[in-house]
Amino acid sequence: MKLYAYCLVEDSHAFDANVRGISGAAVQLLQVENFAVLVSDFNSETIAVTRENALDHAAVVRSVLDRTTPLPFRFGTLVTEKQLRSYISARQPALQTRFAHVRGAVEMSVKIIREVSTEHTKHEDVTSGTSFLQEKRREILGDERNAAEAGEISTWLHEQVETLIRDEQVTVRPSEKLVLAAAHLVDRDKIPQYKETMARARKNRPELHFLSSGPWPPYTFANIGLEFKSQFGVS
Repeated sequence: MKLYAYCLVEDSHAFDANVRGISGAAVQLLQVENFAVLVSDFNSETIAVTRENALDHAAVVRSVLDRTTPLPFRFGTLVTEKQLRSYISARQPALQTRFAHVRGAVEMSVKIIREVSTEHTKHEDVTSGTSFLQEKRREILGDERNAAEAGEISTWLHEQVETLIRDEQVTVRPSEKLVLAAAHLVDRDKIPQYKETMARARKNRPELHFLSSGPWPPYTFANIGLEFKSQFGVS
């Protein structure tokens, strides 16, 4: 029988015995080395990628967030108990380092949307070499302008929150309306200040649209599923 792995925790007292997992399965606490792992028994070799299953996975991980900081496994991680114990034993120092990085923190997410410049819109009736070169020049200038604006927004956002975050991962998409997606690792006691800072940022940049969410478990900074898959070939 396989186990479906949700997350690692340091504090086994954070476990809520009433929480239900994938497809309503009971969630168990498995003690391995210095960690506890939230798992469910699973009879199949694969798990369907559905909204319901993803929400079930997230609900289990989130159930411990108020009491401790989990290291979430990637959605769909299926292992045997032997594989799980071997993995944790072999990776114990690295896992301890990861816990030290995220302990006492949560993930906050912010996405920024802006209108992309359309001055370099392509024309369908380019009929001469000169026209073609002019059109390409407009495209290049437009792309450079969008890239410069995206870079400015990224730098500006970092400056707003740099004293409040422990770590960040930012993806910049200069040519898209969703120009920036950022994940911030924020100490729990700094969440109110972080939210106030983001509220001021919205007011200061009315030309931008902000989508903020959190607090979340630190998926971006602590997800261990890909390592697990590469080591054991879990499907």
